[in-house]
Amino acid sequence: MTQQHQYPSRYPATGKPPRMEEKQTITTARVPRILAIANQKGGVGKTTTAVNLATAMCAVGKRVLLVDLDAQGNATTGLGIKRADIRRSTYDLLFGEANARDIAVETKVPGLHVVPSSIHLSGAEIELVGAENREYRLRDSLRVPLPYDYILIDCPPSLNLLTLNAMVATDSIVVPLQCEFFALEGLSHLVKTIERVKKSYNPKLEIHGVVLTMFDQRNNLSGMVASDVRKHFGDKVYETVIPRNVRVSEAPSFGLPAIVYDMRCPGAQAYIHLAREVLKRERAISGDGSGIQAA
Repeated sequence: MTQQHQYPSRYPATGKPPRMEEKQTITTARVPRILAIANQKGGVGKTTTAVNLATAMCAVGKRVLLVDLDAQGNATTGLGIKRADIRRSTYDLLFGEANARDIAVETKVPGLHVVPSSIHLSGAEIELVGAENREYRLRDSLRVPLPYDYILIDCPPSLNLLTLNAMVATDSIVVPLQCEFFALEGLSHLVKTIERVKKSYNPKLEIHGVVLTMFDQRNNLSGMVASDVRKHFGDKVYETVIPRNVRVSEAPSFGLPAIVYDMRCPGAQAYIHLAREVLKRERAISGDGSGIQAA
């Protein structure tokens, strides 16, 4: 089967992203809105959601910085950044050795930059234990004027000091939830953690929404889980549901978001709809949908 590397419609007629010199220079710098993609359970589509949500937001004209806070670095490689090319990473961001603007790496998606992960991040939690202001390291690095509308943080699949840093730094949390038997149990633990962080570190912290992932319409269990989650969390659950999709699974091996790899596949279309829904909620929050705060 021929690979379909489809780019969103706002790209040039050539079907390729513009050359670097063709891209508009970003001159504005305000404090961006920050959204963390978090779930302490692994394998729920967290990184896939972070990468494709960021891409879809860029496709409608937003400027996005994706911060890869997971030592596995899947968001980094999924955007085509080679580990051998990484010089500075989120490790340097946490320990004040560089700022986000300097570390950010351009991706194949116009408007999307990434602060890459590196192997050094695997030891960061141990180093943070004795560090001063250990819970606020990421907040102090990201809550500054930057040339982006949004910052998305791809959190590690655990409730450790790195995830705590993300929760302290963020405005809202997007929770990917796999449609499986233990989904609600895991979500209840995450909600309790969010409440503790809100009480002690970040009083403005909220759940932006819960996105149901890996939905299989042939499986009755998926429908039951979706129904239970909507019953418990109401309108906090996004209407958009992300289906199981082979093309979405294939995309990272090519260093591309699914939306770029095959924009017409059901999974990519679902993430485009999710981005619209996220931005619609952002308009309700900010009043104008800009998602930008005054510095």
